[in-house]
Amino acid sequence: MLIKPHVPEYHVPVTATVEAGLPVYSAERKQQVVKQIKQRLEEQNAVLVAHYYVSADLQKLADDTGGYVSDSLDMARFGKEHPAQTIIVAGVRFMGETAKILTPEKRVLMPTLEAECSLDLSCPADEFSAFCDQYPEHTVVVYSNTSTAVKARADYVVTSSIAVDLVGWLAAQGKKVLWAPDRHLGRYIEKITGVEMVRWQGECVVHDEFKARSLEDLMQTYPDAAVLVHPESPDEVIAMADKVGSTTQLIQAAQGLPNKQFIVATDKGIFYKMQQMAPDKTFIAAPSHGEGAVCKSCAHCPWMAMNDLDKLLHVLTTGENEIFVDESIRIKALRSTQRMLDFASQQ
Repeated sequence: MLIKPHVPEYHVPVTATVEAGLPVYSAERKQQVVKQIKQRLEEQNAVLVAHYYVSADLQKLADDTGGYVSDSLDMARFGKEHPAQTIIVAGVRFMGETAKILTPEKRVLMPTLEAECSLDLSCPADEFSAFCDQYPEHTVVVYSNTSTAVKARADYVVTSSIAVDLVGWLAAQGKKVLWAPDRHLGRYIEKITGVEMVRWQGECVVHDEFKARSLEDLMQTYPDAAVLVHPESPDEVIAMADKVGSTTQLIQAAQGLPNKQFIVATDKGIFYKMQQMAPDKTFIAAPSHGEGAVCKSCAHCPWMAMNDLDKLLHVLTTGENEIFVDESIRIKALRSTQRMLDFASQQ
């Protein structure tokens, strides 16, 4: 069911501009910064969890220090189960909030609090709550890329790895579903499950830019390449995929498929982990520009790009950028988030 609620305008930084402002390290300086970060992580009983979309430097550091690199669901789960009393979340704000929802007793820090998410920004809690009130008979399912307050209004939180299964499960029980915020993922879920949902109309600035016509041209250049697509991408791009899936599922496909070349329609930060898991294969970013189009993200989230080694060292030195959530809202958000974890554990 196509619903067009008011989606507020918000500022989207240009990734190239963000990257131009990042520090440039000599090999010696990078080694010094990394050494200092490792020392502070140990001193503060802290663990670093990093999303697939942040820089290779941060992903490698998480790997090397006993932390974790994964999607938002596994990042939160790892942080909850790890004995460290401080969790450093390299990613975007909702990921830090999710960690705090699950582990209120722990200190949660982020390299920068400016790292937003377009899906989160496109779904303000007050407007979303008013929208939900129009459909009181619907079960509210929200993507993890949302604020604590939006999660508190939801019945279930999902990630892309379990969204199809959970919506299908709800429909089998005769439930009507209200979905938010990503319109492309919502449409993909409808297509796969056959379940008609009331849908919010947000979008990811990275995935929304992938272009089918340019992708077709690239496929002709690399005829033996398999095409891996995240379901936040437009319909016409998804239709060209050999594999559609979450970030973790796309990495698994890169390992398991026999192809030696892959065209990848998700944030190219994932290439670090793909190359690590499949070192004999080549990965090519799907086109996010073409005739009449100019990309702002160019296959890399500007807010993910804001995370860097200097900011990480700064927050470990000063204790700044701590995540706090209102306890009354957190308890409500925990209910829908825990349902996500419980459902995922049964799959």
